[in-house]
Amino acid sequence: MEIIEKAPAKINLGLDVLYKRPDGYHELEMVMASIDLADRLTFRKQPEDTITITTNSGFLPTDRKNNIFQAIEAMKEAYSFEGGVHVELQKRIPVAAGLGGGSSDAAATFRGINRLFDLGVSTEEMTQLAIPIGTDIPFCLKGETALVTGLGEIVTPLSRPMPQCWVVLVKPKVSVSTPRVFSKIDVNTLPHPDINGLKEAIEGNDYQGMTQLLGNSLEAYTTAKFPIVQLIKDKMLAFGADAAVMSGSGPTVLALCDKHSRAIHIANSLKGFCQEVYVVRTLNQ
Repeated sequence: MEIIEKAPAKINLGLDVLYKRPDGYHELEMVMASIDLADRLTFRKQPEDTITITTNSGFLPTDRKNNIFQAIEAMKEAYSFEGGVHVELQKRIPVAAGLGGGSSDAAATFRGINRLFDLGVSTEEMTQLAIPIGTDIPFCLKGETALVTGLGEIVTPLSRPMPQCWVVLVKPKVSVSTPRVFSKIDVNTLPHPDINGLKEAIEGNDYQGMTQLLGNSLEAYTTAKFPIVQLIKDKMLAFGADAAVMSGSGPTVLALCDKHSRAIHIANSLKGFCQEVYVVRTLNQ
């Protein structure tokens, strides 16, 4: 028996770092959405009480350092199913790109193990297991356009998905460590995007209003460390994007376009500049 799960990438339309908490983590307020760039995970039972992972990516660990491995361990510890699991991961989401690939793989693993062993675990129960592994996983478990707060564990779906549009993703040849970014930022100097205004524009199906309110508190820090991120954003806007913003802690930059032809033009214009360029749709469930 095998179970197949898709693991869609996420984008940050808005990301605000509010303050540093007493526990050392940062309080966040974000608007996130899923896109149709996705990894594919196949789960199979195996008689030995072991966890094995194979992948087409040479960049990923396949041991306990992998979020997939940790998610299986968490489910096994909580629900004591018998036997082991083999996972085949077909990776399409760029690694260390600010697109939540590892978190979405973990979310797909929670769903996949739940189905493979017929555990009947609720999304809320899986969310509690997921929080120690990664703060983007709770959003990825639900995969809707949502307001995400706290450390990332409080996910409130918006009353409607973001307006349908095309998304151009460009990842330069640099990798950004999210923990390092958060360890270096000074909250007192960060810009604060209008998350509530962005939320209202989306819920009002106001595409133009949404594009004017994209923002990311972390963008200034990452672009200072990696000027190519700002250069990509500038090129996207020059080539006709309706809006452009860095996703997560970077380095991927996303552009929104209401016309497919414009999205293709932007992508083609940037393919000579960066190798990893994607044109995708939003996932409006």
